[in-house]
Amino acid sequence: MQVLGVDPHKGSHTAAAIAADGTVLGRTRVVSSRRQAQRLIAWAAPWPERVWAVEGPTGVGRLLAQQLLAAGETVLDVPAALSTRVRVLSGQSGRKTDAHDAVAVATAAIHHPRLRPVQAEDRSSVLRLLSVRRTQLIASRTQAV
Repeated sequence: MQVLGVDPHKGSHTAAAIAADGTVLGRTRVVSSRRQAQRLIAWAAPWPERVWAVEGPTGVGRLLAQQLLAAGETVLDVPAALSTRVRVLSGQSGRKTDAHDAVAVATAAIHHPRLRPVQAEDRSSVLRLLSVRRTQLIASRTQAV
């Protein structure tokens, strides 16, 4: 089984495919858009037995993680602290790059089998997010006036 690590950002997502022995099988970068999940899944087609490891699936990677789940993929939550530890202890360059981070996320998922699987959000949590955002916009408008 291959682990596909994703380092999400607002503008783009970097992914790396890692074999069980730690061999890097491939890397890609996709622009954040409505079709980001489809592009990543198309890139991952050579590895039918796969699991996605997303750093921060409740933060910046939330939309991507939910899109992957909606497409029938398995997604794991990799804490940022864990992937950072893997990157720092890897013995490679200490430079922080998206490509290194994606590999570190996948490596963390390989070596930590008890990572929490990401669950699909129900409609009530989406409505709650919209309600919170509306409240924030009203407060901003009131403050501006």
